[in-house]
Amino acid sequence: MKKHFKPFAIALLLAGTVPTTAMAASSGVSGVGFVNLADVVANSNASKAAASQRQVTYKTQIDQASARAAQFDAQLKPLADKFQKDRAAGVAPATLQQEYNSIQQIQENAKQELQQILLPERLSEAYGQEQITAKLQTVVPTAMQKAGVTLLLSREAVIYGPAADLGQTVLAELNAQLPSIQIVPPAGWEPAELRAQRSQQAAQSSRGAVNTGR
Repeated sequence: MKKHFKPFAIALLLAGTVPTTAMAASSGVSGVGFVNLADVVANSNASKAAASQRQVTYKTQIDQASARAAQFDAQLKPLADKFQKDRAAGVAPATLQQEYNSIQQIQENAKQELQQILLPERLSEAYGQEQITAKLQTVVPTAMQKAGVTLLLSREAVIYGPAADLGQTVLAELNAQLPSIQIVPPAGWEPAELRAQRSQQAAQSSRGAVNTGR
């Protein structure tokens, strides 16, 4: 549930907004452009404002996670120091393995606990990300039209040749159309990826039930 778009998500978004050749020909507009949507989202007014608001809204969780992280570090340091000392002293491999496993287990427990503590904030980030992604479906075509661009690529797709950077144009349009977002998701809300997984699982269960009934 991190903040950045996944590459395939950007590709799908661009694919859904680029006009077809026939549309471009009929409009009489020509031009090639590129954009980095991850940068646009990160620099948008809505994203920046939401990030600041989360520091206040979820301060309790953030402070709790910070405190627990410090406690885990204090617990791990002497274990790590002992492991390094024992390894340098040539302690039996079986003993070293036990020490190492203990450290790994504590680290894994810490990771899971901290993720659970910060879950409300992570859900907030995902909720905001989906709001911006949805708005980009209208923002990108509008920016393309204003810039006279009929073919829009990701920045990585441009190797050589003339192409307009639509980053600022898309950013300005996004700021105009979506100046702010909601940071607290509705009760029971889940990110799109989890919703898709549940939908797929439900479909598979339904097909399995039908096949069993036969």
